[in-house]
Amino acid sequence: MKITDIDKKQALNNCITRTDIDFLPEPYRGKVRDVYPLKNDRLAIVASDRISAFDHILKQPIPFKGQILNTTAAFFFDKVDDIVETHVIDVPHPNITIAKKCTSIPVEVVIRGYLVGHSWRVYNSGERSLCGVPLPDELKENQRFENPILTPATKAQEGHDEDISEQEIIERGIVEESLWNKIRDIAFKLFDHGQQIANQNGLILVDTKYEFGLHNGELVLIDEVHTPDSSRYFYMDGYEERLEKGERQKQLSKEFIREWLMSKGFQGKEGQTLPDMSDEFRWSVFERYAELFETVTGHSFEPTPTDHFNEKLSRILKKYV
Repeated sequence: MKITDIDKKQALNNCITRTDIDFLPEPYRGKVRDVYPLKNDRLAIVASDRISAFDHILKQPIPFKGQILNTTAAFFFDKVDDIVETHVIDVPHPNITIAKKCTSIPVEVVIRGYLVGHSWRVYNSGERSLCGVPLPDELKENQRFENPILTPATKAQEGHDEDISEQEIIERGIVEESLWNKIRDIAFKLFDHGQQIANQNGLILVDTKYEFGLHNGELVLIDEVHTPDSSRYFYMDGYEERLEKGERQKQLSKEFIREWLMSKGFQGKEGQTLPDMSDEFRWSVFERYAELFETVTGHSFEPTPTDHFNEKLSRILKKYV
């Protein structure tokens, strides 16, 4: 991937922040995606360059982030379709996925293999249980769990997702028990498969989240899978040495965004103000995303220009309506 200074300036100025199509209903606008209803029980999912952290959309977008997110997800969806049906029908553009319209299951299925990020913050506060899962004493930050753990969260339309135990999910009737057992079984299989792919490329899949839906009564993997927005990766080389020394792990994930925000006094709490990202920092975020894509897929990232994107989107979606 080679980008000139001119390309860099154009990319920073032509990020996809909002899409609009005059011949389709107003889309559902999530934190990073715009979702348009299509005929024949299908959806057009458009990955924008918006970026979120602590359940807030940051003020400035990240160049080509949507393309990296969407193409990474497409890569992994293709790798896991022997484990579970996926929602993908077609990927006609790096920013666009045509998908089956599913009834979303309102739980984020989070699998953690290591004590890091949110789990470490909970553990470091003195808690020894996360989502009903007991945690042993004397663990170090970034240490591997003996076995991966499942720590679900409820999916909030606004505000923060909330941790919930598997028992609560069943007792509150959020998901029926037999369906939940199928979800948890598939989630651990997906995580194991993702770890194998990561290991082959010198990475460790640390933790991730999965989202599921139902299509014609069948369980379907939706949203994204093993992307930098949904997953955290460590570099395998030097992991043990850094752990023993108590040093920060070299990682590829959005955690450095969260750490940057915390250093600016923002954790998504009431009364806090989102900081601005400089162009230099925005570009460094893009480079981290591109590095993860290239490392985990083994493919070079070749950006597609994002100028006049709404016109391109209109031409593509007309083929589906």
